Amino acid sequence: MYKQGLVELEVVLAVADKQNFRAAAVELNMSTTGVSNALRGLEARLGERLFHRTTRSVSLTEAGRRFVEQIRPAVANINAAMMMLQERKPVPTGTLRINSSLGAALMVFHPLMRQFLARYPGMTLEISTQEKLVDIVADGFDAGVRLSSRVPGDMIRVPITDSIAIAVVASPEYFSTYPKPHRLEDLKALPCIRARYPSGIASPWEFWADDKAVMIDVQGPLILDAPLMMLEAARSGLGLAQVPRWYVEGDIREGRLIEVLQSWAKPLPGLSLYYAGHRHIPVGLRALIDLIQEQRRVSL
Repeated sequence: MYKQGLVELEVVLAVADKQNFRAAAVELNMSTTGVSNALRGLEARLGERLFHRTTRSVSLTEAGRRFVEQIRPAVANINAAMMMLQERKPVPTGTLRINSSLGAALMVFHPLMRQFLARYPGMTLEISTQEKLVDIVADGFDAGVRLSSRVPGDMIRVPITDSIAIAVVASPEYFSTYPKPHRLEDLKALPCIRARYPSGIASPWEFWADDKAVMIDVQGPLILDAPLMMLEAARSGLGLAQVPRWYVEGDIREGRLIEVLQSWAKPLPGLSLYYAGHRHIPVGLRALIDLIQEQRRVSL
């Protein structure tokens, strides 16, 4: 059968039942254009018009009526067979090992873990956190979670979040000693909590200015390699910190930290789950991917 055949047959039945392209598209979760194109393509290959179309109505031709009578029980049998196989899919059991940075794990796994483990009580999630990017295959992990920009190019990536908002913050105690920065250039004269990630490079701070990325080499007496450590240092008044806003929303709301330079904030790329494409996907990992994609559809 032509690879789009079953979809086209479903389109024929939906249009025949609804007598309306828009209603059929809604039922099939397709666009109206997709429904129209599928029907047109099938009619072209059959060499027969299946529907009369006017600006106000859609109705079956005589050939279309006979065609629908023939395909309806066949499509019903195919769908029943597919449902039977889906119901027999193995229930995920065992251990799923995932490597992640600590910040990414806190951001995405708190809501995911509860749902995943409730849905699949036979599964165990083992989450190992470290800032250094590891070889998940060599180290025996089923998958990893990182910023999308850090996912190795030979891995299959499953987006978890959209871009991540960033905030520059410091404590009220800090601002009792130092002035608030009002321009990006002001940062160069203020003590900042610098970041040194596994690459070994002390990372500059990134901002948006005049519709382009701007890098600022901040200075300060403290260099850390984890955003959560930077957050604690900022709370203690040790400097300005640039961290994911998700970490500090409560601190900002309750006055423990003060946000500055909001107009120049440049978001980070979102987080992604990733895994090796050449390997068989474990049932548990497939279930986690399905849950992630389900949540993203709900949030759209």
